[in-house]
Amino acid sequence: MSYRELATRPVLTWCAVTTAARMPVAMAPLALVFLVRERPGGYSLGAVLAAVYVVGEIVAAPVLGLRMRAERARPQMAAGLAVGAAGFAGLGLASGAHPVALGLLAFLAGAGPVAVSAGLRALLTSMVEERSVTQALSLESMLTFGIWAAAPALTTGLALGAGPAVPLLLQAVLMGLGLAGLWLLPAGWAAEPQTKDRAARRALLAAWPVYVLGAASLTLLALAELILPALLEQRGIGIGWAGPLLAGFSIGSVAGSFLYGLRPSWPGPLAVQSLVLVLGVTAGVALVALLPGALALGAALVAAGLLQAPAMLTRNLALRRALPPSALAAGYSMMYAAVGAGYAASGTLAGGLLKVVAPSTAILWGVGLTLVLVAVGAAGERRLVRNRDGAEPRPEQEKSVRAPST
Repeated sequence: MSYRELATRPVLTWCAVTTAARMPVAMAPLALVFLVRERPGGYSLGAVLAAVYVVGEIVAAPVLGLRMRAERARPQMAAGLAVGAAGFAGLGLASGAHPVALGLLAFLAGAGPVAVSAGLRALLTSMVEERSVTQALSLESMLTFGIWAAAPALTTGLALGAGPAVPLLLQAVLMGLGLAGLWLLPAGWAAEPQTKDRAARRALLAAWPVYVLGAASLTLLALAELILPALLEQRGIGIGWAGPLLAGFSIGSVAGSFLYGLRPSWPGPLAVQSLVLVLGVTAGVALVALLPGALALGAALVAAGLLQAPAMLTRNLALRRALPPSALAAGYSMMYAAVGAGYAASGTLAGGLLKVVAPSTAILWGVGLTLVLVAVGAAGERRLVRNRDGAEPRPEQEKSVRAPST
Protein backbone atom coordinates (compact mmCIF):
# COMPACT_ATOMS: atom_id res chain seq x y z
CA MET A 1 0.00 0.00 0.00
CA SER A 2 1.41 3.42 -1.00
CA TYR A 3 0.43 6.92 0.06
CA ARG A 4 -0.79 7.53 -3.49
CA GLU A 5 -3.68 5.14 -2.91
CA LEU A 6 -4.88 7.34 -0.05
CA ALA A 7 -5.36 10.26 -2.45
CA THR A 8 -9.10 9.64 -2.79
CA ARG A 9 -11.87 12.21 -2.51
CA PRO A 10 -13.14 10.93 0.89
CA VAL A 11 -9.65 10.97 2.44
CA LEU A 12 -8.81 14.40 1.00
CA THR A 13 -12.13 15.73 2.30
CA TRP A 14 -11.27 14.27 5.69
CA CYS A 15 -7.92 16.11 5.58
CA ALA A 16 -9.66 19.43 4.88
CA VAL A 17 -12.23 18.95 7.66
CA THR A 18 -9.52 17.85 10.10
CA THR A 19 -7.38 20.88 9.30
CA ALA A 20 -10.31 23.21 9.94
CA ALA A 21 -11.14 21.46 13.22
CA ARG A 22 -7.60 21.11 14.58
CA MET A 23 -5.94 24.37 13.54
CA PRO A 24 -7.93 26.32 16.20
CA VAL A 25 -6.76 23.86 18.86
CA ALA A 26 -3.13 24.31 17.84
CA MET A 27 -3.49 28.11 17.83
CA ALA A 28 -5.32 28.37 21.16
CA PRO A 29 -2.61 28.66 23.87
CA LEU A 30 -0.56 31.31 22.06
CA ALA A 31 -3.70 33.15 20.92
CA LEU A 32 -4.88 33.42 24.53
CA VAL A 33 -1.55 34.92 25.58
CA PHE A 34 -1.70 37.53 22.79
CA LEU A 35 -5.35 38.28 23.59
CA VAL A 36 -4.60 39.75 27.04
CA ARG A 37 -0.91 40.64 26.89
CA GLU A 38 -1.61 44.38 26.83
CA ARG A 39 -3.71 44.24 29.99
CA PRO A 40 -2.08 44.69 33.43
CA GLY A 41 -0.30 41.44 34.25
CA GLY A 42 -1.17 40.33 30.75
CA TYR A 43 1.40 37.59 30.30
CA SER A 44 0.54 36.00 33.64
CA LEU A 45 -3.17 36.18 32.83
CA GLY A 46 -2.52 34.72 29.39
CA ALA A 47 -0.61 31.81 30.93
CA VAL A 48 -3.50 31.18 33.33
CA LEU A 49 -6.06 31.25 30.50
CA ALA A 50 -3.94 28.83 28.47
CA ALA A 51 -3.71 26.54 31.50
CA VAL A 52 -7.49 26.70 32.01
CA TYR A 53 -7.95 25.82 28.33
CA VAL A 54 -5.72 22.74 28.73
CA VAL A 55 -7.51 21.75 31.96
CA GLY A 56 -10.79 21.87 30.03
CA GLU A 57 -9.31 19.47 27.48
CA ILE A 58 -7.96 17.07 30.11
CA VAL A 59 -11.17 17.00 32.15
CA ALA A 60 -13.55 16.66 29.20
CA ALA A 61 -11.58 14.19 27.04
CA PRO A 62 -12.46 10.96 28.89
CA VAL A 63 -16.01 12.10 29.71
CA LEU A 64 -16.99 13.08 26.18
CA GLY A 65 -15.00 10.25 24.64
CA LEU A 66 -16.95 7.68 26.66
CA ARG A 67 -20.23 9.18 25.46
CA MET A 68 -19.36 9.06 21.76
CA ARG A 69 -21.18 6.34 19.86
CA ALA A 70 -19.62 4.90 16.73
CA GLU A 71 -22.81 4.72 14.69
CA ARG A 72 -23.90 8.32 15.47
CA ALA A 73 -20.65 10.15 15.93
CA ARG A 74 -21.47 13.04 13.57
CA PRO A 75 -24.01 14.90 15.78
CA GLN A 76 -21.78 14.51 18.82
CA MET A 77 -18.74 15.88 16.98
CA ALA A 78 -20.86 18.69 15.52
CA ALA A 79 -22.05 19.67 19.01
CA GLY A 80 -18.45 19.71 20.24
CA LEU A 81 -17.28 21.94 17.39
CA ALA A 82 -20.27 24.25 17.94
CA VAL A 83 -19.34 24.69 21.62
CA GLY A 84 -15.71 25.29 20.69
CA ALA A 85 -16.64 27.85 18.04
CA ALA A 86 -18.88 29.66 20.52
CA GLY A 87 -16.09 29.70 23.12
CA PHE A 88 -13.52 31.13 20.70
CA ALA A 89 -16.00 33.68 19.32
CA GLY A 90 -16.84 34.80 22.86
CA LEU A 91 -13.16 35.24 23.68
CA GLY A 92 -12.56 37.27 20.53
CA LEU A 93 -15.62 39.48 20.93
CA ALA A 94 -15.29 40.03 24.68
CA SER A 95 -11.54 40.35 25.09
CA GLY A 96 -11.98 43.07 27.71
CA ALA A 97 -14.27 41.00 29.93
CA HIS A 98 -13.50 40.03 33.52
CA PRO A 99 -10.77 37.36 33.80
CA VAL A 100 -13.24 34.90 35.33
CA ALA A 101 -15.52 35.24 32.30
CA LEU A 102 -12.56 34.76 29.97
CA GLY A 103 -11.55 31.70 31.97
CA LEU A 104 -15.01 30.16 31.59
CA LEU A 105 -14.95 30.79 27.85
CA ALA A 106 -11.44 29.30 27.59
CA PHE A 107 -12.58 26.22 29.51
CA LEU A 108 -15.54 25.76 27.13
CA ALA A 109 -13.32 26.30 24.07
CA GLY A 110 -10.99 23.57 25.31
CA ALA A 111 -13.59 21.13 26.59
CA GLY A 112 -16.20 21.27 23.82
CA PRO A 113 -14.32 19.91 20.79
CA VAL A 114 -11.84 17.71 22.65
CA ALA A 115 -13.36 14.41 21.51
CA VAL A 116 -13.59 15.51 17.87
CA SER A 117 -9.96 14.64 17.17
CA ALA A 118 -10.52 11.10 18.45
CA GLY A 119 -13.72 10.74 16.46
CA LEU A 120 -12.06 11.92 13.26
CA ARG A 121 -9.19 9.46 13.76
CA ALA A 122 -11.62 6.57 14.23
CA LEU A 123 -13.54 7.77 11.18
CA LEU A 124 -10.39 7.84 9.06
CA THR A 125 -9.39 4.27 9.90
CA SER A 126 -12.92 3.12 9.03
CA MET A 127 -12.70 4.80 5.61
CA VAL A 128 -9.69 2.76 4.43
CA GLU A 129 -8.97 -0.92 4.10
CA GLU A 130 -7.38 -2.72 7.04
CA ARG A 131 -4.06 -3.06 5.22
CA SER A 132 -3.98 0.74 4.80
CA VAL A 133 -4.52 1.70 8.45
CA THR A 134 -0.82 2.27 9.18
CA GLN A 135 -0.46 4.60 6.19
CA ALA A 136 -3.68 6.41 7.10
CA LEU A 137 -2.49 7.04 10.66
CA SER A 138 0.89 8.14 9.31
CA LEU A 139 -0.89 10.61 7.03
CA GLU A 140 -2.84 11.92 10.01
CA SER A 141 0.38 12.31 11.99
CA MET A 142 2.05 14.28 9.19
CA LEU A 143 -1.01 16.52 8.91
CA THR A 144 -1.08 17.09 12.68
CA PHE A 145 2.59 18.00 12.96
CA GLY A 146 2.22 20.30 9.95
CA ILE A 147 -0.72 22.07 11.60
CA TRP A 148 1.18 22.46 14.87
CA ALA A 149 4.19 23.83 13.00
CA ALA A 150 2.13 26.44 11.11
CA ALA A 151 -0.14 27.52 13.97
CA PRO A 152 2.37 29.65 15.98
CA ALA A 153 3.41 31.70 12.93
CA LEU A 154 -0.22 32.20 11.85
CA THR A 155 -1.27 33.23 15.36
CA THR A 156 1.63 35.63 15.87
CA GLY A 157 1.22 37.25 12.46
CA LEU A 158 -2.50 37.88 12.92
CA ALA A 159 -2.23 39.04 16.53
CA LEU A 160 0.53 41.55 15.80
CA GLY A 161 -0.57 42.57 12.32
CA ALA A 162 -4.37 42.64 12.54
CA GLY A 163 -5.26 42.69 16.25
CA PRO A 164 -5.10 40.44 19.32
CA ALA A 165 -8.71 39.26 18.93
CA VAL A 166 -8.39 38.29 15.26
CA PRO A 167 -6.80 34.83 15.85
CA LEU A 168 -9.67 33.88 18.18
CA LEU A 169 -12.28 35.00 15.65
CA LEU A 170 -10.50 33.03 12.91
CA GLN A 171 -10.49 30.00 15.19
CA ALA A 172 -14.25 30.31 15.61
CA VAL A 173 -14.74 30.54 11.83
CA LEU A 174 -12.49 27.53 11.20
CA MET A 175 -14.38 25.41 13.73
CA GLY A 176 -17.63 26.45 12.04
CA LEU A 177 -16.23 25.31 8.69
CA GLY A 178 -15.13 22.03 10.28
CA LEU A 179 -18.65 21.57 11.66
CA ALA A 180 -20.20 22.09 8.21
CA GLY A 181 -17.63 19.76 6.67
CA LEU A 182 -18.73 16.86 8.87
CA TRP A 183 -21.72 16.37 6.57
CA LEU A 184 -19.30 15.58 3.72
CA LEU A 185 -17.97 12.61 5.72
CA PRO A 186 -19.63 9.35 6.84
CA ALA A 187 -21.96 9.69 9.81
CA GLY A 188 -19.96 7.21 11.87
CA TRP A 189 -18.13 3.92 11.76
CA ALA A 190 -19.04 0.29 12.29
CA ALA A 191 -19.06 -1.28 15.75
CA GLU A 192 -19.83 -4.74 17.04
CA PRO A 193 -23.47 -4.74 18.09
CA GLN A 194 -22.74 -7.13 20.96
CA THR A 195 -20.25 -4.79 22.63
CA LYS A 196 -21.84 -3.54 25.85
CA ASP A 197 -21.00 -0.31 27.62
CA ARG A 198 -19.68 -2.17 30.64
CA ALA A 199 -17.44 -4.37 28.50
CA ALA A 200 -16.20 -1.32 26.59
CA ARG A 201 -15.33 0.44 29.86
CA ARG A 202 -13.45 -2.62 31.08
CA ALA A 203 -11.46 -2.67 27.83
CA LEU A 204 -10.70 1.05 28.19
CA LEU A 205 -9.44 0.61 31.74
CA ALA A 206 -7.43 -2.48 30.85
CA ALA A 207 -5.55 -0.47 28.20
CA TRP A 208 -4.00 1.84 30.83
CA PRO A 209 -0.40 0.82 29.95
CA VAL A 210 -0.89 2.24 26.44
CA TYR A 211 -1.95 5.57 27.94
CA VAL A 212 1.03 5.62 30.31
CA LEU A 213 3.51 5.09 27.47
CA GLY A 214 1.75 7.82 25.49
CA ALA A 215 2.12 10.18 28.44
CA ALA A 216 5.80 9.25 28.72
CA SER A 217 6.51 10.33 25.15
CA LEU A 218 4.79 13.70 25.66
CA THR A 219 6.77 14.44 28.83
CA LEU A 220 9.80 14.48 26.55
CA LEU A 221 8.16 16.97 24.19
CA ALA A 222 7.39 19.23 27.15
CA LEU A 223 11.03 19.10 28.22
CA ALA A 224 12.22 19.99 24.74
CA GLU A 225 9.82 22.91 24.36
CA LEU A 226 9.74 24.46 27.83
CA ILE A 227 13.36 24.22 28.95
CA LEU A 228 15.08 24.85 25.62
CA PRO A 229 15.18 28.69 25.90
CA ALA A 230 16.76 28.49 29.36
CA LEU A 231 19.20 25.83 28.14
CA LEU A 232 20.29 28.05 25.25
CA GLU A 233 21.04 30.86 27.70
CA GLN A 234 23.02 28.41 29.85
CA ARG A 235 25.06 27.38 26.80
CA GLY A 236 25.62 31.00 25.74
CA ILE A 237 23.61 30.49 22.54
CA GLY A 238 21.23 33.17 21.26
CA ILE A 239 17.68 32.55 22.43
CA GLY A 240 16.51 33.23 18.89
CA TRP A 241 17.68 29.73 18.02
CA ALA A 242 14.78 28.26 20.03
CA GLY A 243 12.30 28.64 17.17
CA PRO A 244 14.44 27.04 14.43
CA LEU A 245 15.51 24.22 16.75
CA LEU A 246 11.91 23.36 17.67
CA ALA A 247 10.97 23.62 14.00
CA GLY A 248 13.66 21.00 13.37
CA PHE A 249 11.95 18.74 15.90
CA SER A 250 8.63 19.18 14.06
CA ILE A 251 10.24 18.56 10.65
CA GLY A 252 11.85 15.42 12.04
CA SER A 253 8.44 14.28 13.28
CA VAL A 254 6.85 14.81 9.87
CA ALA A 255 9.66 12.80 8.27
CA GLY A 256 9.30 10.06 10.90
CA SER A 257 5.57 9.80 10.23
CA PHE A 258 6.19 9.51 6.49
CA LEU A 259 8.90 6.88 6.84
CA TYR A 260 6.93 4.75 9.28
CA GLY A 261 3.98 4.69 6.89
CA LEU A 262 6.06 3.48 3.93
CA ARG A 263 5.61 -0.07 5.20
CA PRO A 264 2.32 -1.72 6.23
CA SER A 265 4.13 -3.33 9.17
CA TRP A 266 7.51 -3.28 10.89
CA PRO A 267 9.47 -6.12 12.54
CA GLY A 268 8.52 -7.02 16.08
CA PRO A 269 5.36 -6.62 18.18
CA LEU A 270 3.91 -3.12 18.55
CA ALA A 271 4.75 -3.11 22.26
CA VAL A 272 8.43 -3.71 21.50
CA GLN A 273 8.46 -1.15 18.68
CA SER A 274 6.94 1.47 20.95
CA LEU A 275 9.36 0.75 23.79
CA VAL A 276 12.40 1.01 21.51
CA LEU A 277 11.14 4.22 19.91
CA VAL A 278 10.32 5.93 23.22
CA LEU A 279 13.74 4.98 24.59
CA GLY A 280 15.30 6.43 21.43
CA VAL A 281 13.43 9.71 21.94
CA THR A 282 14.54 9.69 25.57
CA ALA A 283 18.16 9.31 24.51
CA GLY A 284 17.79 12.19 22.03
CA VAL A 285 16.37 14.52 24.69
CA ALA A 286 19.10 13.49 27.14
CA LEU A 287 21.68 14.41 24.50
CA VAL A 288 20.07 17.84 24.26
CA ALA A 289 21.01 18.35 27.92
CA LEU A 290 24.59 17.20 27.37
CA LEU A 291 25.71 18.45 23.95
CA PRO A 292 27.19 21.93 23.40
CA GLY A 293 26.55 24.09 20.35
CA ALA A 294 23.41 24.92 18.39
CA LEU A 295 24.18 22.49 15.56
CA ALA A 296 24.62 19.56 17.96
CA LEU A 297 21.39 20.47 19.76
CA GLY A 298 19.61 20.70 16.41
CA ALA A 299 20.82 17.28 15.34
CA ALA A 300 19.67 15.73 18.62
CA LEU A 301 16.24 17.38 18.35
CA VAL A 302 15.74 16.31 14.73
CA ALA A 303 16.67 12.73 15.68
CA ALA A 304 14.28 12.84 18.63
CA GLY A 305 11.49 14.18 16.42
CA LEU A 306 12.20 11.49 13.81
CA LEU A 307 11.42 8.83 16.45
CA GLN A 308 8.70 10.74 18.33
CA ALA A 309 6.07 10.49 15.60
CA PRO A 310 6.46 6.70 15.07
CA ALA A 311 6.35 6.26 18.86
CA MET A 312 2.93 7.92 18.96
CA LEU A 313 1.80 6.00 15.88
CA THR A 314 2.60 2.68 17.53
CA ARG A 315 0.59 3.81 20.58
CA ASN A 316 -2.45 4.51 18.39
CA LEU A 317 -2.06 1.19 16.58
CA ALA A 318 -1.70 -0.67 19.88
CA LEU A 319 -4.81 1.06 21.22
CA ARG A 320 -6.72 0.13 18.08
CA ARG A 321 -5.72 -3.50 18.60
CA ALA A 322 -6.64 -3.49 22.29
CA LEU A 323 -10.13 -1.95 21.99
CA PRO A 324 -13.36 -2.89 20.19
CA PRO A 325 -14.38 -0.44 17.43
CA SER A 326 -17.21 0.93 19.56
CA ALA A 327 -14.68 2.09 22.17
CA LEU A 328 -12.02 3.50 19.82
CA ALA A 329 -13.10 7.15 20.07
CA ALA A 330 -13.21 6.90 23.85
CA GLY A 331 -9.77 5.26 23.87
CA TYR A 332 -8.26 7.96 21.69
CA SER A 333 -9.83 10.60 23.93
CA MET A 334 -8.39 8.98 27.04
CA MET A 335 -5.01 8.88 25.30
CA TYR A 336 -5.40 12.61 24.60
CA ALA A 337 -6.11 13.25 28.28
CA ALA A 338 -3.18 11.08 29.36
CA VAL A 339 -0.65 12.76 27.10
CA GLY A 340 -1.98 16.17 28.11
CA ALA A 341 -1.54 15.23 31.76
CA GLY A 342 1.98 13.98 31.00
CA TYR A 343 2.82 17.25 29.28
CA ALA A 344 1.42 19.28 32.19
CA ALA A 345 3.21 17.17 34.81
CA SER A 346 6.52 17.47 33.01
CA GLY A 347 6.05 21.20 32.53
CA THR A 348 5.26 21.65 36.23
CA LEU A 349 8.29 19.59 37.23
CA ALA A 350 10.50 21.56 34.85
CA GLY A 351 9.25 24.90 36.16
CA GLY A 352 9.96 23.89 39.75
CA LEU A 353 13.38 22.44 39.00
CA LEU A 354 14.53 25.50 37.04
CA LYS A 355 14.31 27.48 40.29
CA VAL A 356 16.90 25.28 42.01
CA VAL A 357 19.02 23.55 39.33
CA ALA A 358 20.57 24.33 35.94
CA PRO A 359 18.41 23.80 32.83
CA SER A 360 20.52 20.82 31.70
CA THR A 361 20.01 19.16 35.09
CA ALA A 362 16.27 19.85 34.93
CA ILE A 363 16.10 18.06 31.56
CA LEU A 364 17.89 15.03 32.98
CA TRP A 365 15.47 14.92 35.93
CA GLY A 366 12.63 14.99 33.42
CA VAL A 367 14.27 12.16 31.49
CA GLY A 368 14.34 10.21 34.75
CA LEU A 369 10.59 10.78 35.20
CA THR A 370 10.04 9.56 31.64
CA LEU A 371 12.02 6.38 32.28
CA VAL A 372 9.88 5.64 35.35
CA LEU A 373 6.70 6.03 33.26
CA VAL A 374 8.20 3.87 30.51
CA ALA A 375 9.05 1.10 32.99
CA VAL A 376 5.54 1.15 34.48
CA GLY A 377 3.84 1.25 31.09
CA ALA A 378 6.03 -1.46 29.56
CA ALA A 379 5.46 -3.83 32.48
CA GLY A 380 1.70 -3.25 32.32
CA GLU A 381 1.56 -3.67 28.56
CA ARG A 382 3.48 -6.95 28.74
CA ARG A 383 0.83 -8.25 31.12
CA LEU A 384 -1.93 -6.87 28.90
CA VAL A 385 -0.56 -8.61 25.80
CA ARG A 386 -0.08 -11.87 27.72
CA ASN A 387 -3.67 -11.77 28.98
CA ARG A 388 -5.05 -10.94 25.53
CA ASP A 389 -3.08 -13.71 23.85
CA GLY A 390 -4.18 -16.15 26.52
CA ALA A 391 -7.81 -15.20 25.98
CA GLU A 392 -7.69 -15.81 22.21
CA PRO A 393 -8.97 -19.29 21.30
CA ARG A 394 -6.57 -21.75 19.76
CA PRO A 395 -7.51 -23.15 16.32
CA GLU A 396 -9.08 -26.32 17.71
CA GLN A 397 -11.01 -24.30 20.31
CA GLU A 398 -12.20 -21.89 17.63
CA LYS A 399 -13.37 -24.78 15.50
CA SER A 400 -15.33 -26.31 18.37
CA VAL A 401 -16.93 -22.97 19.17
CA ARG A 402 -18.05 -22.43 15.60
CA ALA A 403 -19.16 -26.01 14.99
CA PRO A 404 -22.81 -25.58 16.13
CA SER A 405 -23.41 -22.81 13.58
CA THR A 406 -22.21 -24.85 10.59
